[in-house]
Amino acid sequence: MSYKFLLFDLDHTLLDFDKAEGIALTQFLSQEGVEDIQAYKNYYVPMNKALWKDLEQKKISKEQLINTRFARLFSHFGIEKDGTVLAQSYQSYIAQQGQVFPGVNELLDSLISRGYELYAATNGVTAIQNGRLKKSGLLPYFKQVFISEQMQTQKPDSLFFEKIGKQIEGFTKEKAVIIGDSLTADIQGGNNTGIDTIWYNPHHLENKSQAQPTYEVHSYKYLLNCLGKI
Repeated sequence: MSYKFLLFDLDHTLLDFDKAEGIALTQFLSQEGVEDIQAYKNYYVPMNKALWKDLEQKKISKEQLINTRFARLFSHFGIEKDGTVLAQSYQSYIAQQGQVFPGVNELLDSLISRGYELYAATNGVTAIQNGRLKKSGLLPYFKQVFISEQMQTQKPDSLFFEKIGKQIEGFTKEKAVIIGDSLTADIQGGNNTGIDTIWYNPHHLENKSQAQPTYEVHSYKYLLNCLGKI
């Protein structure tokens, strides 16, 4: 099957979220007067990941996630602070982080030269993702960027991808493929919507979820080869 529309996840697929988060947290926590920054990071990072999983499963709302995670962090260390104010402060730092993985530009250049249409499909906060895309220099590669906050729905909901399809001229599910690192968001989203998926799995993780990728690749080189053979 020949694809035309490539729907790319951003964080952990093209953008180096771990590096971005690490820098932003250090800047943010320093501003808040935290002395043992690493201890705060050690608690925050897994907590934040768990909250995003809860959001995917609709256990919490986006507003609850954004406006409570830092209040929870400081409360864990015995300090009471306004989570909404903290969220706004952190956003100013993370939105300035545009780190990408090595080889991303070469990958996207090659895909565009082959005639693919590239779209970004990401869960996240609009101001943060737009800021990071601009800093990364990747924005010009995408014909359109779809962010869950703007879409008012998020991966893995089929509605997220159905809304995307309605905004792309000539879009058909048969000509589209979702490319991302998350089994529970990207791959499950494709399964829910009836769109093929490519699981980007550079760390060779075991699939312990119910999500079933159409293809699996472990590097950008293998991604190019996979698309070339389809």
